[in-house]
Formats: sequence, C-alpha cells, structure tokens
Amino acid sequence: MSIRLGVLLSGSGTNLQAIIDRIEKGTLDASIELVVSSRMDAYGLERAKKHGLQTLTISKELYAEPLVADEVIAAELKMHNVDYVIMAGYMRMVHDPILAAYPNRVVNLHPALLPSFKGAHAIQDAYDYGVKVTGVTVHFANSEYDCGPIIAQQALVVEEGWTVDELEEHIHAIEHELYPNTIQLLAEGRVRVRNDGTVAIS
Repeated sequence: MSIRLGVLLSGSGTNLQAIIDRIEKGTLDASIELVVSSRMDAYGLERAKKHGLQTLTISKELYAEPLVADEVIAAELKMHNVDYVIMAGYMRMVHDPILAAYPNRVVNLHPALLPSFKGAHAIQDAYDYGVKVTGVTVHFANSEYDCGPIIAQQALVVEEGWTVDELEEHIHAIEHELYPNTIQLLAEGRVRVRNDGTVAIS
C-alpha cells in the first residue's frame, strides 16, 4: 500500500532528499503530497521544487503564535489527504492541532538514542559527554519533546579521535537509511502502538 506523506522541515532537507530518492527508486511505497517549511530560506524548499512537490512556508514572521501556525499546517495536510506527517529536521515543536489530526501518525527523527540526549543539540551533547555509542531514533511525536513511542533505533559506535563534524556525518548517513526504511514499515502497515505506549513491529 502506498502512503501519502506531508514532510515538515526547517533546513537543508537532506532527509527529504533521502525519502525522495527512495520513492523514485521504487523502494519506498509513498508519495510526498506537501512539504512544509518553518523558514523561508530553507534549502529543503529548493529540493522540493526541483522534484515538482507542493510547498508551504509557515515562518515565525507570518505566524508568531505556534498554535495558529499548527492549525494552518494541519488544515493544509488534511486538504492534501496526507496519511503520515514526517518531521525531517523540523525545528519547531508540533502542537495539538497537528497531533490531534494525526494521532500516532506524526513521525520524528532524532540524532541520538532516546531517551538519551533529548533536545536540539543532541549530536554535540553526546560528543561532549564522551559517549562510546550513540545513534539515531525514529519515534512518534507527542506533546512532550522527544518523548513519543520509539519505532526504530540504530546504534553507532563512536570511533576514537572523531571530530564532532565526523560524528555528525556518520549520524546523517544512518538517518538517510533508517528513516526511509521505517517509513516503508508504516507503508506496509507493520507498525502498531500498544496500549502501554510501546511500539510493536510485525
């Protein structure tokens, strides 16, 4: 079954590109119906336009009130018949208007092994802490930042002598594989949130 995606981003859009590439290769049963950016200068918008995708910019200049912004986004996602909302480097928290419209269907990517190193600086925080193993988490978003049910994780052994930039490079390489693979699990209907808030993969 093919699923319809709405992708939220704020920056360069490398994870958007990874998803587009997999769709175009025929290894991801999905279509991207709408790309929403929180910044007008996000390069991810250029990537979307190159592939003929619909875009929408909801910047803080236009919508200073987050709830109003999320009401607009939720309405646009519904108008485009989106099945799943994919956060791909989206630097704003999503609120009830989107979460209520898409219960257990808002997916986030985090560059650490949650529950460790929550927040916007996870790669730097893990590096500064000196961890020997970090990684990437894909989870459903909820009303608490970086706390939703975990769908998938992949660990990364941190090599001695890596700079933080090298660590970031390896993290991104994992993201570009893990995120499309996890979205494919959603497309296949293999992901279910149990009553206790954990995720079952069939």
